[in-house]
Amino acid sequence: MICPSCQSPIPDGAKFCPGCGAPAPQVTNVGTYNEPIPETDNPRDVIRVGDMSVRIEGQVVPVVDVELGTQQTIYFEHHTMLWKSPNTTLGFMSLKGAAKRFFAGLQIFISTAKGPGNIAFSREAPGQVVALHLQQGQAIDVREHQFLVASSNVAYSFYFQQGLANILFARTGLFIDRFQAEQGEGIVLLHGYGNVFEKNLAPGEMLDVEPGGWLWKDANVQMSTVSVLQSGGGGGLMGALGALVGGITVQMNRFTGPGRIGIQSMTYHPPAPEGATQAGGTSNVGNVFNSFLNPNQ
Repeated sequence: MICPSCQSPIPDGAKFCPGCGAPAPQVTNVGTYNEPIPETDNPRDVIRVGDMSVRIEGQVVPVVDVELGTQQTIYFEHHTMLWKSPNTTLGFMSLKGAAKRFFAGLQIFISTAKGPGNIAFSREAPGQVVALHLQQGQAIDVREHQFLVASSNVAYSFYFQQGLANILFARTGLFIDRFQAEQGEGIVLLHGYGNVFEKNLAPGEMLDVEPGGWLWKDANVQMSTVSVLQSGGGGGLMGALGALVGGITVQMNRFTGPGRIGIQSMTYHPPAPEGATQAGGTSNVGNVFNSFLNPNQ
């Protein structure tokens, strides 16, 4: 469990966060089943990684405000930048498999920022910021287009989501972003649409999530796609027909533990092709090219 105030890990059964003393979110038990826990608010305390400090500001459309020192650098999708101080230096870093990412509608240019200086990020949509501390070797998987910013000691890669059903029915896209801490502790900040809930799955425990609802998961949590006929309690054939007529998805993403999964209360906005306007910001391809052609803009 993660503290919603300071993002520190909370031991199972603890009533208060050992880091900041805030009350621990209460788990709702229904029989032997634990319901997902709501992240009741954006992180309220200053988050520090090395000589970098991060503040989450605002409510409806939150802003990630980063104060960079001289050592820690960050990377981000260019269109999520909101403001920066003039002395904050911007750059670009290359990604492997750029051609595959381009045709999948993913970013092919990732921007970097170096301090000292101030820089802020936001997506153009209501939601909640999730700050995930990663220890050495720890990895998480994130839905595309929902990553905001990460410290440079976290490696950024992606992988192909196997299974035709995932592509045709689950709206999960072809690729999923993976972030892994390779050089000490790092941090990844995500934008969840609506409110965010966290579920900690026990070994072998499963949870079926509407395909647009999942935000992130621990890398060891397995993900597959099942139909409502395969999902227990789906109501059989009549249940599947009822879901189809009612406009409800007939496919679900099944997650199998052990590990954590983050769920968002608003359905994810499907990615648009590079260069097209989309919820959560616009593509950086046109912006980059236009900046070269029109340096005065």
